[in-house]
Amino acid sequence: MCGIIGFTGTLPVKDVLIDGLERLEYRGYDSAGIAVLDRNEGIVIKKQTGKVSGLREATENMELDAVCGIGHTRWATHGGVTDVNAHPHKCGQVALIHNGIIENYRELITEHGLKDRLVSETDTEVVAALLDKMYDGDPFSTIRDAVKKLAGSFALCIMFEDQPGKIFAVRNVSPMVAASFPEGSIIASDLTALISFSKKYFVVPEYHILTLAPDQITVQDMKGKTVTPEILEVNWDIKSAQKGGYPFFMLKEIYDQPEALRNTVTPRVKDGLPYLVDDGIDDTVFEGIKNITVVACGTAMHAGMVGRTLIENKLRIPVNVEIASEFRYKDPIIDSETLTIVLSQSGETVDTLEALRLAQRKGSKVLSIVNVKGSTIARESDYVLYTHAGPEIAVASTKAYTVQIAAMYILACKIGLVKHLISEEEARAFIGQLQNAGEIIEKTLERADDIKRIANHIMTAPDVFYIGRGLDHTMSVEAALKLKEISYIHAEAYAAGELKHGTIALISENVPVIAIATQQDVYSKMISNIREVKSRGAYVVLVSMDEQTPDQKVCDKHIRLPEIQSEFTVFATAVILQLIAYYTSDAKGLDVDKPRNLAKSVTVE
Repeated sequence: MCGIIGFTGTLPVKDVLIDGLERLEYRGYDSAGIAVLDRNEGIVIKKQTGKVSGLREATENMELDAVCGIGHTRWATHGGVTDVNAHPHKCGQVALIHNGIIENYRELITEHGLKDRLVSETDTEVVAALLDKMYDGDPFSTIRDAVKKLAGSFALCIMFEDQPGKIFAVRNVSPMVAASFPEGSIIASDLTALISFSKKYFVVPEYHILTLAPDQITVQDMKGKTVTPEILEVNWDIKSAQKGGYPFFMLKEIYDQPEALRNTVTPRVKDGLPYLVDDGIDDTVFEGIKNITVVACGTAMHAGMVGRTLIENKLRIPVNVEIASEFRYKDPIIDSETLTIVLSQSGETVDTLEALRLAQRKGSKVLSIVNVKGSTIARESDYVLYTHAGPEIAVASTKAYTVQIAAMYILACKIGLVKHLISEEEARAFIGQLQNAGEIIEKTLERADDIKRIANHIMTAPDVFYIGRGLDHTMSVEAALKLKEISYIHAEAYAAGELKHGTIALISENVPVIAIATQQDVYSKMISNIREVKSRGAYVVLVSMDEQTPDQKVCDKHIRLPEIQSEFTVFATAVILQLIAYYTSDAKGLDVDKPRNLAKSVTVE
């Protein structure tokens, strides 16, 4: 949450900042602002509520002789959505932007007598006031001493009025990446803002102070020792972070899924078997494990639920799926015989990161499934399996979800082989089906128009219910989340067998029920459950395979999946349910990519 960018160099500073903020807007879009250090006027700030496009308009006629600047797009935490609460904040000689939460900001106000310096309701302005009060002409020592007083998470980009051409930065937990290139130096909360300037970058190390100058970036630890960061290289280009002719990023990312799956699965297959050597994951990781704990949040947790169902059904190994925000505040039953699998698209989700650290303290090995190379979760895990989905810009996750499921399937197959729970022949057949998942999605996408017509029907409904059994129930949980977060329709997912235990009281005339029935072993049971809701007047949309042709009276609409083994229907089902959510939101005239109150990466509690 919150997008930050800083630039110093020979390019037009304002343009670099505004362009970067537009690429970062999915991280927060309540308000936006820039601060530039003008050669004649000192620090000049322009900020306002609303989207970055409004800020671009407002700054169009600003004449600046700027040498460096910082920009911010906000997702409000402390303080309401107002112009004065928007970032950047300036106090005296200091201007800064901030991602994170300063937990002890009230104590800092009292301890350092800052109340009279403050005009906003934000914790961020307190840091600006503290830095200005402590500033002695030496940015490094001032930042170092001030940071020692901060409790919480933070990524700070700072300008001092008497330090032309320089930006200073420091972070704890909240992510930042930086790059130097011939025209200058740039820092941002993620790669989408800097990839048009450089494919080479580094992750800003925690509690290190950066000094960005036009010709170089200096990294120092808190003792002042210069550190050389590890340089990483992006394996995608700026086109991957653009819409490519699609009306919304979400639709583009739905259609990206076949390629994302192939990019994730293909490097992990050798001679038809799962191959993780290049990921640094050898067989010994799995040999001694007796149980598995999956820790994640939101959509990533739902991918973990799919993995749990597969692993328990196929391998008979106990798997717990834990909500990361709850996991860290309980006494989880894990030890050295537990493999903890952590899932996070960004690799920066703060609750998941803290859960990872707790698991390690309890002696568990941690294997993370992450999409962002060099992210904090990836660096702190014992083992990493990178998904190769490329950038995901829409707030509602789609391709990251399906590649996480694919990664869980690869791990399941590998664990089964290592522990002699499946044969090589079974493993090859399984991997063959997984390699075919991209093609199945392509066939499913050919039916998008049928799905669009269904969305047009449910767009006016106040409630939508999803039902399924087994793997289908795990898919329904994710489907309900997708519909809720981008269409604002109340949606709930239920295990179909639980209908008679209370849920069926909610079914009334014309209420949409989306019934997922792709699992052959419980198909007849699902049809019985569907008849129960249909007899009470529900508008039923049935999702099942081509070969499954129910009585026409069972459903109002039938979405057919390409024929595939039951274990692998999840990939086609995911696409159908994502499209239902997408087309419903679009039909309502909503901003599909930027749902209200949500941001892409949750880096604060």
